[in-house]
Amino acid sequence: MEERKTILDMVASGKLSAAEAERLLTAVETGTSPNSELTVARKPKYLRVLVETDEGGDGPTKVNIRVPLQLLRAGVKLTSLIPPRATQEIDSALAKEGIAFNVSQLKPENLDELIDQLSDLTVDIDQPKDNTKVRVFCE
Repeated sequence: MEERKTILDMVASGKLSAAEAERLLTAVETGTSPNSELTVARKPKYLRVLVETDEGGDGPTKVNIRVPLQLLRAGVKLTSLIPPRATQEIDSALAKEGIAFNVSQLKPENLDELIDQLSDLTVDIDQPKDNTKVRVFCE
C-alpha cells in the first residue's frame, strides 16, 4: 500500500506522468520488480542556456542561464486564468507576427510531454569565425 501512495504522490507533484505511474502500479500489483523499462527516469529540472564568446576587447564573455522547468509549469497553469477575450487578442497579436500559436490550447499535460522530450535535447552552435559557442540543454 505504501508504494501505491508514493506513486500517486509523485503523480500529484508532477514527478511522474500518468503512463509511468500506470506501469509502476501494475508492477506493484502483480508483485513483479520493475525492470529497466519500468524504472522511472529522473526528469529534468532545468533548461540551461550557456553562451561563451571571445570577441577580443575585455576578454571572454560567459552567460549561464538556468531556468527552472517548474516555472514553465506554473506559467501554463496561470494561462487558465486569462479571460477568453484576452486570449483571442494574444493569439491575434502572435499571428500578426507570423507565430501560429493558440494560447488556449496550452495545457499542463501538453507541457509535460514537451518537457519529457526536452530531456533528450542538446543544441550546440559553434561559430568559429565569431568565437561564439551556444549550448541549450536540460538537466
